[in-house]
Formats: sequence, C-alpha cells, structure tokens
Amino acid sequence: MTIAAAPAPDRNMGNPEPRIDGRLKVTGTAQYAADFPAEGVAYAMLVTSSIARGHIVAIDATEASGIPGVLHVMTHENRPSLGKFTFFGAGGEASTAKPPLDSPRIDHEGEIVALVIAETLEVAREAADALRIQYEEEKPAADFDAEGLEIVAAKGRVARHQEDPAVGDFDTAFREAEVKIDVTYQTPPQHHNAIELYSTTCQWNGTNLSVFEPSQWVVGLQNGLARQIRADAGAIEVHSPFIGGAFGSKGSVNPRTALVALAAKVLNRPVKLVVNRDQGFTTATYRAETKHHLRLAASRSGLITAYGHEAWELSSRTDDYVVAGTEISTAMYGIPNILTKVNMAKADRNTPGFMRSPPEVPYMFALESAMDELAHELGIDPVDLRRRNDTKINPITKAPYTSRSLVECFDAAAKAFGWQNRDPGIGKMSSGGWLVGVGCATATYPTQMAPAAARVRLAADGSVVVQIASQDVGTGAYTVIGQQASLMLGVPLEKVKVLLGHSGLPAGPVAGGSVTTASSCSAVKAACEAIIRKLAGNRPPDSFALKDGLVISQDESKSLSQLFSELGFGAIEEYGEYLPDGVEPSALADMYKGKLKIVGGPGKKSTMCAFGAEFVEVRVHKRTREIRVPRIVGAFAAGRIMNTRTARSQLMGGMIWGISSALHEATEVDPRNARYINDNLADYLVPVNADIDQVEVILLPEEDDKVNPAGVKGIGELGNVGTAAAVANAVFHATGKRIRQLPIRLEKLL
Repeated sequence: MTIAAAPAPDRNMGNPEPRIDGRLKVTGTAQYAADFPAEGVAYAMLVTSSIARGHIVAIDATEASGIPGVLHVMTHENRPSLGKFTFFGAGGEASTAKPPLDSPRIDHEGEIVALVIAETLEVAREAADALRIQYEEEKPAADFDAEGLEIVAAKGRVARHQEDPAVGDFDTAFREAEVKIDVTYQTPPQHHNAIELYSTTCQWNGTNLSVFEPSQWVVGLQNGLARQIRADAGAIEVHSPFIGGAFGSKGSVNPRTALVALAAKVLNRPVKLVVNRDQGFTTATYRAETKHHLRLAASRSGLITAYGHEAWELSSRTDDYVVAGTEISTAMYGIPNILTKVNMAKADRNTPGFMRSPPEVPYMFALESAMDELAHELGIDPVDLRRRNDTKINPITKAPYTSRSLVECFDAAAKAFGWQNRDPGIGKMSSGGWLVGVGCATATYPTQMAPAAARVRLAADGSVVVQIASQDVGTGAYTVIGQQASLMLGVPLEKVKVLLGHSGLPAGPVAGGSVTTASSCSAVKAACEAIIRKLAGNRPPDSFALKDGLVISQDESKSLSQLFSELGFGAIEEYGEYLPDGVEPSALADMYKGKLKIVGGPGKKSTMCAFGAEFVEVRVHKRTREIRVPRIVGAFAAGRIMNTRTARSQLMGGMIWGISSALHEATEVDPRNARYINDNLADYLVPVNADIDQVEVILLPEEDDKVNPAGVKGIGELGNVGTAAAVANAVFHATGKRIRQLPIRLEKLL
C-alpha cells in the first residue's frame, strides 16, 4: 500500500510545501538552546532528593567543594532570595508554586536539593555525587491506593474548572434506562521524554540577561523569570529558535531556570545546565494518572439517555492541578441527562502538567471505550451508535457547533478501512495463528486561540520577513506561518523569511493548546492586510491582486518593484494584531507581560472543535497473547489545512503516539517510596519501527469562517485522542476481554 507523504490539497487546503527549516535540521546546522556557545561558560549539575517526603537534616559539601574545578555549591542554606512563583494552574507561569531550594522540606522524590557549578561537566557531575545529604524520611503516599492520599473536589478550586458540567436528571434517567453500562477505567502516568533534554544557559551582561532554553512560550518565560528573580522583563531576552520535542513539558517556567540565572550572577560568568534524563522525570511535569467511573444508559433503539462521569486525577501536595476533561467529553453527543464530577487526589509526587491533549486523552479514552461497550450490549454497530447520537449543539451550554464533521469523518475512515467487511462476532476473525479485531473511536480537540501580534516586511524585490515571538516545537510553524504571508502577498514561499523563538519579537502565544497556527496566522494575516491597504493607496484593496511578484488589476499588471518605485517606497513594514472574539481588549497588552488568555472550544455562544474518526486493526497471538497493530486509518476535519504535508505528519505522529499510549507507555511508580522506576529510555517503552506498520491519514475539506480569520482549527493535539480507545475496542473484538486499565500488555490477556 502506497500512501502519499504530501497529500494533494483538496478544497480549503494549502500546498504541501516542504518545511523551510528542514534542511537545517537534517544537516545538523539548526541550533537548539543547548547548542549556543558562551565564552567562559561554567557547567551546572542538579542534585535531587532520594526521598519523597520528609526534610533535610544536614548537607555536607566539604568533599564536593574540595574537588579541583568546583566553583560553587548552591543549597537552601545559601541560595540568594527569589521572588514569587505563581503556579500556571492558578493563572501564573511556574510549573510549581514552590520555589527551588526554598527550605529543607521535601515534597516529592527527585526534588531539586542543590545545584553544583564547576569548570567542566565532568567535575560538576563528580561533585554532585560527592555531596552528602542526610534526610529524615516520612512515609509517602504514592498512588490512588496509598494510605494518606487526600481527595479534594476540583470544582472551584482551580481556575480551569469552575463547574462540573451537568444537565437534566441523570439519576432518574439512569435508573429507568433499558440498557446500562457502569464501569471504571484507569490511565497511567506518562512522561514526555522528548529527544531534546531540558536545558538552560544564562549569561549576564551588566543588568541584562540572555537565556537560552527550549521554551514553548518565550514571552512567558521572559516575564515569569523576571518576576521570579526580581528583574526587569525588558532586560531579559529568551532565545529558543528550535525545540527538539516538548509536548507540553516546556510550556511553563521550570524552577531550574531561576537557579541557573542566580548562579550566573553569583559567579559573574555564563552557566549552562543540561538536565539528566532521569532528573527530567521529577523536575519537569508529566501526564498524571487518572481514574474514571463512567455510566452510560440508552434505549434499546440506541439513543443514549444518560451519561455520568466521575474522575480522579493525581496531583501534588504543593499545587492544585487537574486537566478536567468533562467539559469536552460532555459536548460529544446529544445526551439529555448528564452528571459529572472531577476530583484531585493529592499525593507525595511532583506536580503534573500539560501533555499533548491533556484532558482529551484520558477522558475520551474512558468515554469512547464505554461507547463501544454500550454498542456491544445493544447489538448496534459502534459507528451507527455514534451516528444516532450525533449533535449539532453542545448539550450542556446549548451553544451550536461552528462546524462539526464527525459523521463525515466516520464515513470516510470506515470506507477506507473496510469496516463493512468486519465480522461483528467476538473472536470470530483470525489469520494464521493470530486473532484479528477491529475497533474505532472518536477523536476531538477544542479549537482554541490566543491574542497574537506580528510584524511583516515586504520589500520591492518581493522578499518578505515575518517576525513573531511564537515557537516551532517541530510541528512546522515556520512553514505554515511563512505560507500565510506567501499567500497574502503573492510571493513564492522561498522568498519568505520567518523569525520565531525570540522574546524581542512581537508577542506570540504559547505553543500549546493547538493555538499556534490559528493565532499566529491570524496576526500575520492582519499585518499583510495592512501592507495591501498601503499598496492600494486610494484604490479599493480588492481591486487588484498580488500574485507571483506582480500587482494585477483589471486593466494592467506591473511588478512589485515598479509599484514600489511609483509609491516612493523601498519596503513596507506593518504591525498586525489578532484579538480573538470574547477576549477583553487588554489581553494583548497582557500578553506582552506574559499573561496568557486562551479562548474557544466549548463556549457560551458557540462550540468550536476539530473532529476525527480512528479505525484500528489489532492482532493478538492465540498462544502468546503478543499484541500487534498492523494498520490504523484516521479521517480528520479541522477547518483550513495550511499545509497538507505538515498536517499529515502531525496527525500521523499523533496516532502513533496513541498506539503508544494504548500498548506501551506507562511510568512505573514504586508504591513503597513514591519513586519512578523506569526513568530512562531503555525501560520507558515507546514504539519503534517494528511496532508501527500502515498509518493512513485522510484530510477532509471543511470550511469554518467563525473560528478565526485564518479559518484554522488546531491539529497538533487531535490525532492521538481517540487511538487508545480504538485499540482497546479492537482488543475486545479479537479476544472478548475488556481491558479498562492502560497500557494493554500481553500479561493482561493471558
């Protein structure tokens, strides 16, 4: 089977242009944050706690400080003062509200307890190992089953979850229903494990500070760090031109950054820290484990009458953090009676954070698995069950969808997959020594936007420069932002230069929540429209077109250089801003201060979402219970597709990650000491080439002029939402066993 890597564009889709930063990356000339040189740099090494709960009794740095080449050992006993750390879950920017080295108190295993700085990395590592720390340990609560776990209702306690969505009379509808499903699902903790390690390099020049760090939001890092170290944000510049993977873990300000900035000031020289792989598990965020009690009820005809969903999410003692996915799951189907509740389970673990599709992955796994269980109980085709319960309005808010192509996605994916050839009987399909099963599930992600600004410069020779403090986390942002300017100004993409990843550029949003393309392209569009108005002079802007470096009107065409000459310009530079509907006018000014406002998704006036349908074939060996996924098909509708090549890449990568979530990924926690066991790439399982065979992505044309000026719905987090449920449903179809706790490993099928 041959699948095009660059699908031909359909209606409302951009060309599959190759990534404009691709050559830099494949030739190794792209500079990532840790690659930037600094003259006279010193090297730092973190020391992290070996206990999960308790306090430090004593630190003996005598041996460590005596090693030749050691420059400084920073602990809670000698750390310079810091400002306030405001947790991002409470409207701030910090990954935890607890400042580093703030006290002898230990709140989780692997917490930062010292920073060692030396002339070389090797000496810093040796000195870190030589530091002697004495602890007094207390018994920690590690997981959902632990004694001492604190359960707290999330409603009203965190900014992102002020209400538990509910409508109708769930109790009565569930009690009186003809068919009921009452089950519990569980998802494990998972860590981002990007190829690029976490790193920070800080260099002071008087009162000015340069920070080189992989960041999903350079403006947020600039302002957040300024507040933490009590500095002027204007004196800090953040460099993050390329990011080697982030998935959410580089979106907030990490405690290490302030420590490195302080160390550089104390030593009056640049300091570089690259965090070890295992330390990244405990000093950065991760996807928390979740538990879901889910109840569905329906009539025999397949109309769902009640949906109940109570969830528990693990959080830390120090911070209130939940992803609270009931806002999106309750919007999926036309169900008249809904009851939900989200709880925090506070344990002695480091604070979780955003990980690709943070609420949708665990909550949609539970809902879409239960949908399959209900379809089986009813004897209805799972695709048909979703069709019967499709809706054009959000049942909670009654707000209509701006566009919703879920049924069209299921139709296209089912046809391409060959769903009609399936035998609905459980365990009835086989091939040689393998049981064969097929499953499907809904994928969705809320369409979200944030304020953004951009500066665009068009020169007489047709060259264009686009500037925005947005970030490319590997998704192709350089390319699609360039394509927006290329399309608007009628110049080939190779003449467009895009500058991203620097805090001194016009403020852009975080590369998270799938807001980058929609927000950045809308700001670039505004700047380009300002250029076109200036070129038009006294003529209506729509009376001529810019194409292939020419200005074309009804009666004549001329080159850009000729028009510029007539206007007396050598170049035109314009600044454009984008303020999403429903955002207060001050939001853009706040963006420059590092305060983010994201809107969209299930709103009061409209419901904005991208959709997809994913179909999976699973093979389970009859004797060994080895599990394979030979093929997966996904069809997606997401408004304007800026580039079919990069879109396919994102959706394909998402589905592969979904397979990983279903079968491979889980951070193992020792319940005795709340310690991560598989904190390395040898033991933390992810798919390799042998695990992934055929992955087909179908891009459905969809137009939606209500979401934003660019007409774009985010896709970076859409592809991995439905996959785990589709795999679990296929495993049931093959074996008759419902596995409700991820990941699905062969020992669960024996």
